[in-house]
Amino acid sequence: MIEQTVPLVLITLAKALGTTLQGHRLVIPREFGQGYCSGFVFNEHIRLLIADYELYHDLPLANPDLDAVKKTIFFKFQHVFPGKEKGVHVNYFNTKPSVLIGTSRINTDDIITIHTNNAIINIEVDAAYLNNLFGAAQRSPVLQSLLNNTQPLLFEQIIHPALQTVVNSILSEPVNATFELFFLKIKAEELVCRLLMELEKRDEQPVYALNSRDISAIYRVKERLLSHLNIPPLINQLAVDAGMSPTKLKRLFKQIFGNSIFSYYQNARMQEAARLLREEKLSVSETGYRLGFTNLSHFSRVFEEHIGIKPKRYSLM
Repeated sequence: MIEQTVPLVLITLAKALGTTLQGHRLVIPREFGQGYCSGFVFNEHIRLLIADYELYHDLPLANPDLDAVKKTIFFKFQHVFPGKEKGVHVNYFNTKPSVLIGTSRINTDDIITIHTNNAIINIEVDAAYLNNLFGAAQRSPVLQSLLNNTQPLLFEQIIHPALQTVVNSILSEPVNATFELFFLKIKAEELVCRLLMELEKRDEQPVYALNSRDISAIYRVKERLLSHLNIPPLINQLAVDAGMSPTKLKRLFKQIFGNSIFSYYQNARMQEAARLLREEKLSVSETGYRLGFTNLSHFSRVFEEHIGIKPKRYSLM
């Protein structure tokens, strides 16, 4: 029996677009858009999907991989394609490479939507397979809850340069066809392992189940923070906007992003300050005032805490 090494969703998408796969790769026909998708089923435990395309219209498809019994954990990498965001400044911090890590219970829809613009890497791993790899006694509550996969969970993790290097090897390192599946499987597993190691460092306890409404509300709060970096967040007002209590807002925000609302805001604020100094060549005072600081000494201290050096020295690098 020949094992199926291409994800069913890719085969279904090819049929919907009236085209055929070239090995593990689907090139989007010009009448529908541009770009490509590549998919790999390494074994019954893990698979990988790479998508970098634009479609003229959203395309709803029956979900061919829906499995109500088998529990999976997904790792969805965003903003990881080199140069993809170059020249576009919507929000610098919001386009930093990141990965969404969640349980299959977050999305079990019969219909999935192939959106018009996609540039992601998605890794799906059987939760039971991962659960059997790690000793339960040493797990943090976050890792334990994720691997158990008994409730809807979502975490977001910023991708640091070392992890981006592994991503880049998946996207661009030339590999002979003989070794392609083996090479990509090793890289996918390395990414999963490194990300689980990062989640293991989180100290949330207990971990709360999520629903789509709460997730949408938390991400609205995130967008509000990043859209007003010159205005310190007011928790009570954010809670009203999110439609939840301040306690619940702070709890769920930290659970998803691994940081408190103010710390997340301040980190994004300093990343934006670094961008203004480096790319727009603003002075230290212009940068501080633009981001809402009235005391430049305070700005300098906060910048050094987050970036590692004083803003004046950073601007001269």
